[in-house]
Amino acid sequence: MQPIVVTLAEARRLAVLAQRLSGPRPPATAEGVMELFHALNCVQIDPIRAVERTQLLVLWSRLGYFDPALLDRLQQQDRLIFEAWAHCASFVLTEDFPLFAHHMTDEFAGGGVWGERIRAWMEANASLRQHILERLAAAGPLATSDFEDISVVPWESTGGWSNGRTVTRMLDFLYYNGTVLSVARKGNTKYWHLAERWLPAGTDRSEWAEEDVVRRAASKSLRALGIATAKQIKNHFIRNRYPGLAERLDELQEEGVAVPARIVGADGALWADKWFIHRESLPALESIRGGGWQPRTVLLSPFDNLICDRERTQQLWDFYYRIEIYVPAAKRQYGYYVLPILHGERLVGRMDSKLERKSGVYRINALYAESEADVTPASGQAVASTLAELAAWIGAKSVELGEAIPAAWRTALESL
Repeated sequence: MQPIVVTLAEARRLAVLAQRLSGPRPPATAEGVMELFHALNCVQIDPIRAVERTQLLVLWSRLGYFDPALLDRLQQQDRLIFEAWAHCASFVLTEDFPLFAHHMTDEFAGGGVWGERIRAWMEANASLRQHILERLAAAGPLATSDFEDISVVPWESTGGWSNGRTVTRMLDFLYYNGTVLSVARKGNTKYWHLAERWLPAGTDRSEWAEEDVVRRAASKSLRALGIATAKQIKNHFIRNRYPGLAERLDELQEEGVAVPARIVGADGALWADKWFIHRESLPALESIRGGGWQPRTVLLSPFDNLICDRERTQQLWDFYYRIEIYVPAAKRQYGYYVLPILHGERLVGRMDSKLERKSGVYRINALYAESEADVTPASGQAVASTLAELAAWIGAKSVELGEAIPAAWRTALESL
């Protein structure tokens, strides 16, 4: 099959549309959130709340104003999503449980010094393991603090970061062997339960062959990305857990699922990389080419699915982004918690901001425009509009602007 040739603008639009960041918003309901989960596959979890926790920001960027309690309901009551390790700790679809169960048991049962050490440590602490399982059976879900540390051999990590966290490590390892799941969060506190008690009836708990896991995950990753290289597929969804990906992509091409593509850059030259488009995304490409593009302007979480692969973000959007939370304040280029600004199919800037929860003041410390951004009153109004929506959703009583804001955008922002 001859590759489909797309322009850089079309590739960007296809990626943005696949991420549900353009076109009509889904309804701000449980059904709308599930619609997003089926499109995104996973939503990263992060405890930092400078603006709002990333799992909520990712949904807000696509839904607009919504009730965060919907996420709790879908996990704790409906049990349609659960917590697993995707490209990071994430909420994922319960229907995808076999994809994650494969890697849970695979990591736990793996050979080598690490696997042997875990199994030996768990055996030495059989009484702690039994205590956790009995407590969960009797009263789960429970938080880590609800268990007594009756360990015989305390956990010691090589780097020291988890020394003394014996109960936490036992729960982690019980997760990796498929025995327990993290089934709820209150703030940053995780609650655990037995997998067999929590998973809904009818959940597929069969053992999938590795080839089937990789083929299914690769297909889902490609569909969520819109257009991607093999490396980008590997870096998304079940990040770096795609053994035999080249063979699985060959199979998906033979089945017509992964359609080969090439990108023509802004300079008119054909990019060397081999790209793929999921066949379910082809109607979207035709719509884009036929004038059906419906852009939005939105603020993104630093960990948003669109930009979580930093290398892909730089290649497709010429947008270099690194989180600076752990960078000393004096050495930060942009700020502690910086939200990229998506305007149509382009990343046009970034916003350093923080909500002061005691006073209700949302401080916009700085707004930075990219060198080739469309910095005009019109784009400023678009940025101001999405900022106003965000401020209302996080419960800000007022918005205060810092000095470092492009003049063409300041007027619109001052109207907030």
